[in-house]
Amino acid sequence: MEYRRIIPCLDTRDGRLVKGVHFVDIKELGDPADAGEAYGKAGADELVFLDITATLEERKTFIDAVRRTVERITVPLTVGGGIRSIEDIKELLAAGVSRVSINTAAVRRPDFIREAVEEFGSGKIVVAIDTRKSPKVPSGFETVVSGGTRPTGLDAVEWAKRVEALGAGTLLPTSMDADGTRAGYDIPMTRAIADAVSVPVIASGGAGTLEHLCEAIAEGHADAVLVASIAHYGTYTIRQMKEYLASKGIPVRL
Repeated sequence: MEYRRIIPCLDTRDGRLVKGVHFVDIKELGDPADAGEAYGKAGADELVFLDITATLEERKTFIDAVRRTVERITVPLTVGGGIRSIEDIKELLAAGVSRVSINTAAVRRPDFIREAVEEFGSGKIVVAIDTRKSPKVPSGFETVVSGGTRPTGLDAVEWAKRVEALGAGTLLPTSMDADGTRAGYDIPMTRAIADAVSVPVIASGGAGTLEHLCEAIAEGHADAVLVASIAHYGTYTIRQMKEYLASKGIPVRL
């Protein structure tokens, strides 16, 4: 049986846990290590740690914050933000990270995905795809980079197919339009990407209710759901999220 996963997202800036809306209006919420430990104990299947300003500031992920978080958790951790080289990946994996997530660097040089997969295996490589609605591309969803500040002209669905062909093991598409709104995931975008590839897809951006989680899986065809605001602000516990999904016939680890 393939379990559907609940994955809290630890967005960080300057090593601190933050949350924004549409990738801006950033509020500080505390220490990512504290939050990571709490989510792990509460039943989260995995965690994602994203240094949201690393690429814009042209620096690597704050490795000290990553190490602090790894020390406090027992669930797999994916880390992204500012990863531009094989050496960057080696450093994170050596720190105890389970997987890395690459985004802007992959768009700038797609062969980086292939090189990373050859070096570490597809299971270690997640490619994040930030999207926004756009009439300029066939699918209606354009890939954006540099923390959502730069449009690329790349169709997000076509980019997802290419990323899979280059060997990435998991895709993490995030809707910039829905991010932080708590109005629900971008189901058409998530489904378009999930249906175009055969690797696992993690829905991201916009969860606000338990129904939204179910929609991302049942209608968006996602293999897992990333949650942030509804977890950070205590709207629902991880247990409540899982029990709701189970009540709808979606297999989860309780």
